[in-house]
Amino acid sequence: MKTYTIKDFNKQFPTEDRCLELLKNKRWLNGIYCDKCEKITTHYRIKERKVYCCEFCGHTVSPTSGTIFHKSDTPLRSWFHAIFLMSSTKTGISAKQLQRELGVTYKTAWRIFKHVRMLMSENVDPLSGQVEVDETYIGGRKAGKRGRGASGKSIAMGMVERNGKAIVNVIPDVKSNTLLPMIERNVAKENKTIVFTDELRSYGQVEKLGYAHEVVQHAAQQYVSGIAHVNTVESLWSTIKRGIDGVNHSVSPLYLQSYLDSYIYRYNHRKDEQPMFLSLLDRVAIPIQAVQP
Repeated sequence: MKTYTIKDFNKQFPTEDRCLELLKNKRWLNGIYCDKCEKITTHYRIKERKVYCCEFCGHTVSPTSGTIFHKSDTPLRSWFHAIFLMSSTKTGISAKQLQRELGVTYKTAWRIFKHVRMLMSENVDPLSGQVEVDETYIGGRKAGKRGRGASGKSIAMGMVERNGKAIVNVIPDVKSNTLLPMIERNVAKENKTIVFTDELRSYGQVEKLGYAHEVVQHAAQQYVSGIAHVNTVESLWSTIKRGIDGVNHSVSPLYLQSYLDSYIYRYNHRKDEQPMFLSLLDRVAIPIQAVQP
């Protein structure tokens, strides 16, 4: 991936006008269609407003309407800066740090933080090849007790294609009726697809779904058996948990999926040639309803 620095950001987006112009061009790739004139017409920027006006009828359109920037008084450049900051590291940054970096209130920083995470929510095509599947517990803890027995924890299920992409979802439990449909929905049934899991009994019927299935016996201290292991997905869990503990400190179950989406977006785009910030900018014109998790 090419490096995109704060120097690059300041050069590309020195002003508010430059940010608005990019948003307009992303939203109307072939020019702005005027509903009144019923054709594509030239639109001019109205000074001091985030709108463009048709040269013939005076009808106005706003590039921010319906997007994550809708009805926000925060400068677009601050929004863009937040997107840059949240896409610059494996673990992103916290809303509190955004507040400090942008010089806004915590309420404003949290709104930006929440909406940029929404941008990072995307559909991923079914995984194939060698796919590792595992589940983990994230969140709550009571004094003297950790791990699966601790209260208040949320469960996440991860599926990772070796040398490829990942899919992670919050799930209600680790019963077979929950895990197996998730595998069927997110892992392609191809001749060369192999699903790797640990010995959890809920995975016992994976082969009957039509997949090749290999198991590692963690309870017997077996972590690698030939090509069978779940080290890739466990490495992903480690990154996510370090990020939540070190950056976010704690995450409400209500928002956990959107936090996971942001981690998985960064993971899935880690090998892109285009800087992640620019990839996210390609999504800023998407209507907010289309990016809501």
